[in-house]
This record gives sequence, structure tokens and C-alpha cells, in this order.
Amino acid sequence: MIILRAIVVLLTYAGLGLGYLPGLRMNRATIALVGAAALMALGVLDLKTAWSAIDYKTLVFLFGMMVISANLATAGFFQLSLDVLMRYVRSPFGLIVVLTFGSGLLSALFMNDTIALILTPLVVGLTVALTLNPVPYLLALAGATNLGSVATISGNPQNILIGSFSGISYLEFAKALTPLAIVGLCLQVGLLWWLYPDVRSTQPSLKPKHLRYRVFKPLLTKSLLITAGLLIAFLVSIPPAEATLIAAGLLLVTRRLKPERTLQKVDWDLLLMFSGLFILTEGVQKLGTLNGLSQFVQTPLSILGVTALLSNLVSNVPAVLLLHHLMPQPDTRTWLLLAAGSTLAGNLTLLGSVANLIVAEAAIKQGYRLTFWDHLRFGLPLTVVTLAIAYCWLY
Repeated sequence: MIILRAIVVLLTYAGLGLGYLPGLRMNRATIALVGAAALMALGVLDLKTAWSAIDYKTLVFLFGMMVISANLATAGFFQLSLDVLMRYVRSPFGLIVVLTFGSGLLSALFMNDTIALILTPLVVGLTVALTLNPVPYLLALAGATNLGSVATISGNPQNILIGSFSGISYLEFAKALTPLAIVGLCLQVGLLWWLYPDVRSTQPSLKPKHLRYRVFKPLLTKSLLITAGLLIAFLVSIPPAEATLIAAGLLLVTRRLKPERTLQKVDWDLLLMFSGLFILTEGVQKLGTLNGLSQFVQTPLSILGVTALLSNLVSNVPAVLLLHHLMPQPDTRTWLLLAAGSTLAGNLTLLGSVANLIVAEAAIKQGYRLTFWDHLRFGLPLTVVTLAIAYCWLY
């Protein structure tokens, strides 16, 4: 039985790292759920314990943010934002700068995976229309969605988890990590300038290209007003889960938009994966599988190193779920270090974060390939430097 349980845990986390299991049609959501069910079948957990392991605040926050993002996307907000930014671009280097800081800002507010999914086809279409090499601009989008998302609790799923576990307020989190995000975005611009000579030109050689999209003004106005109210709620320390659920509820009261159109854009796979991971982590904790790892997370530097390693082995969300049980009495700075480390480590390889994979897969659908090595030569130096800066900034 001990061997069977160990095999289940190893296979599950290997599948979470790879995103699939060879020979099976399974994604991370089904792998996490099946792994959790297998541990229940092997007597590690009962249903009551499994249900109590699920952090409902995290799921509510995620769901609310997805509904808000879905409404903004349907209204044309993200396309409009990119189009407005592009009107002021006249050079290849200007495009890199605008794309980096624009997508970074949007990711901080509306979750990096959403921004990567929506903007990738637009970036490919824009660079092709301007006869530019899409690769550095796709790297700029992938890197910036990770770097920008480190700034806020709502920036990515692992930050949402940490916000729920730690009780750190939205404003305190943003004050601590926004400077790190800004420095990271500046470093990204410099790195792309160094790696890709074609983007160095500051001469006004580009003609602005207007993107084709539709804006639904009533929905856009309503969504922006409610989103502004949500941000104010975050700043005055209203609990994020309650605030996002109320905002989502207000957006779902509508005469124009069919509910199916919004709910189809909710990432149910991600919610299912989180539920499975909560149960799986509880099972792993009961088995004591990772007790030996606790000796390696005793100091801030070791916590950062283990976080970066696990984030690239099993992905950042499972890494955060595993590590938060192992850290000895984490204080605010330790939680912030975990958030920064798990997010910044996502830039190391193409497999390091879901946002990277979204950009790569969406680019393939548009007929362009972002290879593992393209990303590694960009992501490795960016990750090493930003992790070092994060450590120095927080400690």
C-alpha cells in the first residue's frame, strides 16, 4: 500500500509538471482530480477530509476574476487597450516597450493567463502586418504577463492562493511587489534589445495599424465602473473573495448578454485543477512524503531556491500548495518571497508557467512557432537576475 501511494503521488506530480501523461488524454485538471481520487481510494483521505481541504475563498476569488475578465473581453476592452497603445508606436523598439508595459499592467489587474490568451493572436497579427519577426514580441508578451502579475494578489493564481493563506491585504501586497515588477519589466526590455538587434531601431519606420475588433459600449461602461469599484474595495481592505463575488454578481445582471456567453469563458478546468490540488496536497501532507524537504526551507535563500526549482518541476501553483505547509511560521516577507519566487521562476522555461504555454500554443495556431530554446535564452538570464533582485529587495 505504501508503494502504491508513492507511485500515485509521483505519477500525479510528474503529470502536473508535464501537463499530460503519456498515452492518456488528460490535462492538468483531470490529472489533479484523478490523483486526489486515487489517494481517497487508497485510504489516505475520506470525502469529508477532502472537502474540508478545499480553500473556498481561493475558488470564489478565481471565479469572480474570471467573470470580470470575461465581461471585459466580450466588451472589447483588452483589444481596445492594445489598439490605443499601438497608436503611439512608430518604431520596433517602441513596440517592444509598449507591449511589455501594457501587457504587464493588464496582467497585474486581470490575471496573466487571461491577458496571454487574448493578446497573443493580436500581437501575431500586428507584427505580421508590420513585417516584423514575431518571436521577440511574443517573448515580450509571455515575459511581461509573468513579471507584471507579480505586483498584485489578482495577478495570477498562485498569488491568489498566497493572499488567501497569508491574509496580506491587497494594498500591502501591491506596495511590496509593484517596484519589483517595474524593475523586471525594464530588465526585460533591455534583454530583448540585447538579444534581438532587429528591435533596437528607434526610427519612426512603422505605420500604425488599427486592429479589427468590436466594442460594446454599454457593456464596456458597466464593466469598467464595476471593475473600478472592485479596485477601490481592494484598496480599502474589503476581503478579496467577497468583493470579487459581489462584482461578478453585478456583472451577471444583464438584459443584453446571454449568461452562456460569459460562463463559457470561465476557466472551469482551472477551478477543477485547484480543487484537485487542494485535496492532493492534503493527502501528501498526511502521508508525510515531503517531511524531508522541510529542512531545505529554513532560510529565505533556501525557500527561494526550492520555490524556483519546484515551480519548474511541477508548475508554480502545485509548488505553492506544497511549500506553504512546510515553511516554518512564515511571516509577511516570507509569503511575499514565495509569491515573487513562484511567479518569477515561471519565466525560466517555456514550461515554467501556464501563460508561457498559452502564448506558445496560440502562436502555433497563427502559424508561428516559439521554441523551447527561443524562450530559454531569454528566460534564463531574466529569471536569474529578477530572482536575485527579489531576494535583495525583500531581505
